[in-house]
Amino acid sequence: MKNELWKSAAQSLRRNAPLLRVADFLGRGRGRLRWFDQLNVPPAAPRTPDLSRWENTPLAAAWLGHASVLIRIGGMTILTDPVLLNRVGIGLGLMTAGPRRHVLPALSIRELPKIDLLLISHAHFDHLDRPTLALLDKNVRVITSGGTSDLLRDLGYRRITELRWGESTTLNSLRITAQQVRHWGARAMFDTHRGYNAYVLDTLSSPSHRVVYGADSAFGEHFKEVAAGGARTHLAILGIGGYNPYLHSHATPEQVWTMADHMNADFILPMHHSTFRLSHEPTREPLERLLTVAGSHTERITLHQVGGQWSL
Repeated sequence: MKNELWKSAAQSLRRNAPLLRVADFLGRGRGRLRWFDQLNVPPAAPRTPDLSRWENTPLAAAWLGHASVLIRIGGMTILTDPVLLNRVGIGLGLMTAGPRRHVLPALSIRELPKIDLLLISHAHFDHLDRPTLALLDKNVRVITSGGTSDLLRDLGYRRITELRWGESTTLNSLRITAQQVRHWGARAMFDTHRGYNAYVLDTLSSPSHRVVYGADSAFGEHFKEVAAGGARTHLAILGIGGYNPYLHSHATPEQVWTMADHMNADFILPMHHSTFRLSHEPTREPLERLLTVAGSHTERITLHQVGGQWSL
C-alpha cells in the first residue's frame, strides 16, 4: 500500500514540471553559502579514533558518526556515506533545511586519512551529502548505487562505478558486491529510478576477510545470501535507528541482531543512531535495545560511541 501511494505521488509530481525542477535543484546544493549552519556548533564527539597504526592493520573500522564509517581492509581505506558537516537536508540559501547533528563527526574532513574508496549506498540526504562530497578529494574512486552518479559527476568526481544488486567490481585485492536491501532511493521524491545498496567487501588475498556495510534496510531475509555455503562475515556494519515509525524502511535493533545472524557475523558495528534526530525513538534507545537482545553476547557489539574504533 505504501509503495502504491509513493508511486501515485511520484506520478503526480512528474506532471508538474516546474515543481520537479525546483525539487531537483534543492537536492543538488553544494553548501557553499550555508553560513548559518556554522552557528550553534554541536558538541565534540565523545571519542577520537587513533589512526597512528591504521595502515598496518589488516582489518579495522572507526565510526565517525551516523552512517560514516572508516574501514581498513585489503590494504585500503574505505569511507562509507560521508556526512561530515553540521546539518543534512536541502539547501535554502544561507542555511540547510534539515536536522542538526547531536555531536560533531569524530574526525573533520581535514583530519581524514588518505581515502582509497568512497562507498555511497543511496541518494538520501543523510547518506549522500553533496556539501561534504564537494570538499573531499575528487580523484578518489567512488562506488555508488544505480542511477546516482549524476549527483556526483557535477561535483568533479570522474572515477565512478554504479552497481546494482548482485553486481561486483574489483579494486586491487578487494571485491565489492552490491547487496539487496529493503529500503528506497529517491532523493527528491519523484526520482524513483535511483537504486539503494548494501555492500559486501571481500579480500581476494590472504588473510581473507569479509565486511558487510548494511546501509539502510528494513527487516528481511536478504542477508542470508551473504552466508551462502556457510561463509562467515567478520564485521557487519548495520543501522539500528530510524525504525519508529519507519519499520517499512529501517529495522529495529532486535531485527538487526537477527539479520547479523543471517549473515553469520562474528561482530556487529551499530551505526545510524545517536547522530541525527530522524525518527521518534529516544536517542539512546536503539543501542540499549541492541545490548539487551545481545544478552550474554554483548562482546559481538564492537562500538558504543561515536569515535570508537575496532580491529580484528
